[in-house]
Amino acid sequence: DRSTDERRRFDLDDFLKEEGIHEESQAQAIKEVIAWQLAEAMKARKMSRARMAVLLKTSRTQVNRLLDPTHDITLSSLQRAAALVGRKVRLDLV
Repeated sequence: DRSTDERRRFDLDDFLKEEGIHEESQAQAIKEVIAWQLAEAMKARKMSRARMAVLLKTSRTQVNRLLDPTHDITLSSLQRAAALVGRKVRLDLV
């Protein structure tokens, strides 16, 4: 039956949209990936959170927030941190 096949194709995006949390979930996923990428870049450079804080001229608490995807951070903070680990921030509007 065609309608049964169509219901089976109902995917996670459809579910999140139906629940009204698609945008929020997508934003959270992006924050988690960025926090992970920054942490991995710091590890590759053997840079501690304390050292990152010194280089950013901020507190270690602030660096912890940068690496915690449950916190919102400013684009400028992210750009500064990325530059310190040899990375750049790239955003696309699609």
